[in-house]
Amino acid sequence: MPEEVSSGMASDARAGFDLPDLPDIDDRLVEPETPYEIFDGELVRVPPADFDHAQRHLQLCALIEAHTGPGFAAGCDLLTRTSKIDDFAPDASVFPAAPDPKTGRRQLEQLAFEIVSTQTLARAGRKAAKLTARGVRRVFAIDVERSRALEWSVALGAWSMLDAAGHIADPALEVPLPIEALIHRAKADDAVARALVAKHNPVIDAVRAEDRAEGKAEGKAEGKAEDIVTLLVARGVSLDQWQRDLILAERDPARLEHWFIRAMTCTSVAALLADL
Repeated sequence: MPEEVSSGMASDARAGFDLPDLPDIDDRLVEPETPYEIFDGELVRVPPADFDHAQRHLQLCALIEAHTGPGFAAGCDLLTRTSKIDDFAPDASVFPAAPDPKTGRRQLEQLAFEIVSTQTLARAGRKAAKLTARGVRRVFAIDVERSRALEWSVALGAWSMLDAAGHIADPALEVPLPIEALIHRAKADDAVARALVAKHNPVIDAVRAEDRAEGKAEGKAEGKAEDIVTLLVARGVSLDQWQRDLILAERDPARLEHWFIRAMTCTSVAALLADL
């Protein structure tokens, strides 16, 4: 059972909303690409990130991108109009890749992630309530200072802490997102790599196929070299350790095939290696 974490705003979950007559999610109250949001009808300056927030933001975006499923897209700092008086951007969002069939514009995000560093958890909770009231299915917070991840509970009007050893599984994610990777920087690269392997990323699959082909060719060449040495010994042709190692180290298929044919009739290793 997730642990409930109070946000101090359970009674304010629907405040400021006029649900029957909402603006389009991409109708702006603020100018995009400027350091401002509109929150509760107030113009709010969004300051640049400090070190911890910046590092975790980069990590979060990499993780979300790697785990997003087919048919979905991910965005960073994507403005969403949640009400007539709000226009703000979660740190990361996952939304359907196809445009809205009714409007032809972007569809509302399914998942939203907020990094809690200098802002309070209560303020992040107010944002989560506004996002879920607009229709966002799930909202998460990454509490940098306490190294924990939380999910907004609409029923409780509060944050619920997630098990650090668990995963976030969702239809918008092709691979479940490990919570430990969200809260510990050192785990991000491993989680991204595992997700890309699980998603059969074409570049990774191509590299793995090349490695398998190289390994197969390596094994075939090694076996051919061993056959040459075995044939020479069986025929009574003496060879010292240097000559044995030279033959066993050869990996050129054409040369090995040439040597194998010579090994059937040659009377010395010098004759075998005459073309070197």
